[in-house]
Amino acid sequence: MYPLIIFSILAIALIIERVIFWSKVQKETPIFVAEVLNTYKRKSLDAALKVCEEYKALPIARIFGAAFRLGETDEDQFRLAMESATSAEVPELRKWTTLFDTIITASPLIGLVGTITGLIKALSSINLGAVTSTSEASNVTGGIGEALIATATGITVALLTLLITNVFRSLYNRQIAIIGQYSGELEIIHRKRSEASDYAPTTPIR
Repeated sequence: MYPLIIFSILAIALIIERVIFWSKVQKETPIFVAEVLNTYKRKSLDAALKVCEEYKALPIARIFGAAFRLGETDEDQFRLAMESATSAEVPELRKWTTLFDTIITASPLIGLVGTITGLIKALSSINLGAVTSTSEASNVTGGIGEALIATATGITVALLTLLITNVFRSLYNRQIAIIGQYSGELEIIHRKRSEASDYAPTTPIR
């Protein structure tokens, strides 16, 4: 039971951290995207980079910021910068996934080990050659019941962790899709800015 208690506390702590992270991402990402795209359309690249700095806690802000730091570059380099930054942000978006998987897999097995050892102790106390009294029988059944608690606890810890982890996985998949969508929109804006710069008149328009 002690390893299961440790796993439970660890799972709760990691779940709280991920809930705080994803709540912030879900709440602020639409605000950031709208602001940075409008800024990049109407103002300078430096202004858009400043917006990214203001929202640097968001993965998508760090991705866009990596592209903006290249300055006025060509489309291929701009896209490559965002793709590289996206790959770098994947570990943060999938943080603690391996540990969650370990808890989900190990908890039922640890509970089963506790149940088996408890059953061995309970059954070894039975004297088959003697008449079993009512009190001895109740002690045996009580010991078996206590042994089964370990398996029930392990399965409960694994099941709850699995359900919550699946929510985090769906949020991860959704965030990757959002990053891909708005990265495409940012590339389009960058292309239009580049074309406007290439074909801009050399003399000011009066």
